[in-house]
Amino acid sequence: MSDGFGLDNLPYGVFSRPGGGRHLGVRLGTDVVDLSSLGGHLAASSLNPLMAAGRAAWRAAREAVIAHVTAGPPVIPLSAVTLHLPFEVADYTDFYSSEQHALTVSKILRPEAPGLPPQWKHLPIGYHGRSATVVVGGTPIRRPSGQLAEGVFGPTRRLDIEAEVGFVVGVPGRQLTTTDFAEHVFGLTLVNDWSARDLQAWEYRPLGPFLAKSFATSVSPWVLPLDALATVPAVAQDPEPLAYLRPAGPAYDLRLRVEWNDTPVSRPPFASMYWTAAQQLAHLTSNGAAVRTGDLYASGTVSGPARDEAGSFLELTWNGAEQVKLADGSRRGFLEDGDHVRIGGTAISAAGAEISLGSVSGTVVP
Repeated sequence: MSDGFGLDNLPYGVFSRPGGGRHLGVRLGTDVVDLSSLGGHLAASSLNPLMAAGRAAWRAAREAVIAHVTAGPPVIPLSAVTLHLPFEVADYTDFYSSEQHALTVSKILRPEAPGLPPQWKHLPIGYHGRSATVVVGGTPIRRPSGQLAEGVFGPTRRLDIEAEVGFVVGVPGRQLTTTDFAEHVFGLTLVNDWSARDLQAWEYRPLGPFLAKSFATSVSPWVLPLDALATVPAVAQDPEPLAYLRPAGPAYDLRLRVEWNDTPVSRPPFASMYWTAAQQLAHLTSNGAAVRTGDLYASGTVSGPARDEAGSFLELTWNGAEQVKLADGSRRGFLEDGDHVRIGGTAISAAGAEISLGSVSGTVVP
């Protein structure tokens, strides 16, 4: 099947047709297959009922979907449907787990004292985001306003992206271990955590990101079940983490791609992330906090050591000082009104084939 969406992929999404309700479907090539006729959790209008049912139900549903698609059901062109958020978002947490991203940002923003914070290699750092502003890819992103400096309020002048991978919780739980990961996390999706860097610089000390992040987070319309993916060893961690963060759990060799106004500008490598999704989940719940069906937690910006592996434009343009030339000849330091960003990616399936992760996109409006 073309476009990396064959039988070993089949990510879930929610779609509607003009005048109709919302249905669960899977993507097959450039089409969508309606799952309503399969009944049960697959006849719901969001993924939440299936996700809450647990891993045995996830596997049974996937077997049923593969059999259904193999039988050659009617397909609907993607151009004929509207895609919606594939799950109802309960909570949103964003992490900061790329060592290269953390190091590069420190060099840009703290050149007098670059380096990792002392706790960075001891725990997965994160912050609690705003679930109400998580939107499906394709939703226009309105330029946020806020305090830019002392006595200055107005639209952000340094609007940025963060290319991330999100993990979607299915089964609720608390004080989970890294080995609980596969029983509680249903799948993954691509995330763009839009960021206003000037608001962030003014507000983030001492309590971290707030209004610079909460105005919009875009997620892909497709959620790929974890069972569809091949795993790879996690990166070596030194010093050894505390017992509740061991073993590290599975890692995934995802290759992201960032396009700015249809110009490819970066290919962030997810396999280089220091903290795994299993460790993030364990740390998130280690104090007794619970996760619920539909909780979304994101990896944090994915960045590699090369400039063209940067997962944010802050890094790519060195805080706007080294502008990027786009295909139309224009140059950019940060996002301008009308700019369009698409974050896509590929992975290796459990069957060993390269598959597509789809994409998450957004256009900046004034």
